[in-house]
Amino acid sequence: SAVGRGPEVPFSSEAYRISAASRGKELRLTLAPLGPGRPQDLVFRFGMSGSFRLCPAAQLPRHAHLRFLTRESPPRALCFVDARRFGSWRLGEGWEPGRGPCVLSEYQAFRDNVLQHLEDRAFDKPICEALLNQKFFNGIGNYLRAEILYRLKIPPFEKARTVLEALKAQEQARRKKNPSLTLSKKLKLRRENPDLLELCHTVPMEVIAAEKNLLDPDDADNHTAFKKWLQCYLVPGMSSLRDHNGRTMWFQGEPGPMAPKGQPSRKKRAQLKADPEAPTPEVTTRASKRRPRAAAKPPEPVKEEEAADGLRKERSRGRRKAAAAPASSEPEAPVKARRSRRMSARRGRGEAGSP
Repeated sequence: SAVGRGPEVPFSSEAYRISAASRGKELRLTLAPLGPGRPQDLVFRFGMSGSFRLCPAAQLPRHAHLRFLTRESPPRALCFVDARRFGSWRLGEGWEPGRGPCVLSEYQAFRDNVLQHLEDRAFDKPICEALLNQKFFNGIGNYLRAEILYRLKIPPFEKARTVLEALKAQEQARRKKNPSLTLSKKLKLRRENPDLLELCHTVPMEVIAAEKNLLDPDDADNHTAFKKWLQCYLVPGMSSLRDHNGRTMWFQGEPGPMAPKGQPSRKKRAQLKADPEAPTPEVTTRASKRRPRAAAKPPEPVKEEEAADGLRKERSRGRRKAAAAPASSEPEAPVKARRSRRMSARRGRGEAGSP
């Protein structure tokens, strides 16, 4: 598309087949011509909002930055859609060199890569930040790190090396204690008591192996199923803090000793669903909060002589006020206006509202 930020794809073919392979947070597409011509590889990163969608070519979604058209009639388009444009693609078949083994497809290599490099400076950071380092945890993102640490009750801002060295010591002790365990018994123990690195594999597998595509943003039922699957991330009652990279970390309990200073922990409030049969709550206005006025007493009868005497007194007071008041060429301001000006003057001198 005209607004796409990726490079032009130098590929043209009347008919070709698309195949895909993934590794961690990257996806590689191979466009292989069915006739003469050389194949073309593209490696994608998805950012926060990137995805692929198959739709009618006449009804392209917004932000469809790359389109592959079918030969059907009417044709459809396989689109790389990215509203925020954080995603990208590059030409060639090579994976990004700085990324470690995939937590899903290369689990043993991933595990060894972490445990053999615990002296790396990446593990000086809190465990929640180390989990986003794709050099060691290729495939783990923001919602996955929250779910993994929540299940193990690990404070997110505990030092990464402290957590992982304890895991390494436990693994060595388990081997010494039960050297004759069969593979099936080892697997059973791991399922019953998974460690952090094992959950880096099994938790994302739960999402992938689910019957529904839980992350499909266009399907309301699937999105609801995904929200039900979440135990910590964006869940009411959980706390959150921004890590040192500005990413929001969701957790329960204490954050840990390396939590950012001067940042209060926020809790997500529960959003209660409205009950259609519940009575409508009364709206309380500011006026209704004031103390109720005393009930007006019925007026007492006034004798004619008293009324006449009071009227004469009121007239005489009015004449005395008129004689004492100085003459003015300007018409007298209404009482409300005079009061308003007096209040404005007091506010200007800082009188109104002062203790």
